[in-house]
Amino acid sequence: MTLELRNVAKDYTVRGKVTRALDDVDLEVLRGEFVCVVGASGSGKSTLLSLVAGLSRPTEGEIVLDGVPVTGPGPDRGLVFQAGALYPWRSVEKNVAFGLELLSLDPVERAERVNWYLAETGLDGVRKSLPKQLSGGQKQRVAIARALACEPEVLLLDEPFGALDVQTKEDMQVLIRQVWADTGTTVLMVTHDVEEAVFLGGRVVVLASDPGRIAADVEVALPAERDLAVKREPRFLALRARIEDLVREQHRGHVSRVAAVE
Repeated sequence: MTLELRNVAKDYTVRGKVTRALDDVDLEVLRGEFVCVVGASGSGKSTLLSLVAGLSRPTEGEIVLDGVPVTGPGPDRGLVFQAGALYPWRSVEKNVAFGLELLSLDPVERAERVNWYLAETGLDGVRKSLPKQLSGGQKQRVAIARALACEPEVLLLDEPFGALDVQTKEDMQVLIRQVWADTGTTVLMVTHDVEEAVFLGGRVVVLASDPGRIAADVEVALPAERDLAVKREPRFLALRARIEDLVREQHRGHVSRVAAVE
């Protein structure tokens, strides 16, 4: 499986003015990879993910998954937002089962999948609870389990831990690395947190701004098996600093261009 963005550009029109949010983006994500996308605000991170999810269409270029053009949403892509968007009237297990109810699955297989992903994400003990009874981290676990239960080719994560406290965020980072290792699902994630991107990703793609475009594609030369202790190692700190510098340089360039126009 390969996810490819080929010369992708995206324009928005607001009050008659056309603004290019992304321009000439070429990106390839191979089966089983965990790729994180970072960049300053306005670099088009969420726009890029929206295009891959099929929630909007490119103005130019194409997005191809396994040789098939992406023209809209589909079960081959699972999407998790910062706000988990759970159904408040459905229990945890029924939220996880929601996507499966839309597929032609035997009830026994459906129940087995729900049970497996509840266990995998540490939710078995709260399976009968409603979302209002859950913590922020638990809600995101439900959103991740629901997206993965349909066994998509690609899991798309749009800053899913951005609203969580530091401890819960780190717990979720460890969880998503473990789930990725256990399932082999391809992951494309956007985040503003460079430390998070380096800890989670096998590659970190840095977007420039105005318009959004790929400024760097950095391989994360860290062990495949990682725990939080790796964040204190010199090689981790050096890589984080390198990528933070790249993001900062692109942001400064954006500010300079805006100032020159004004």
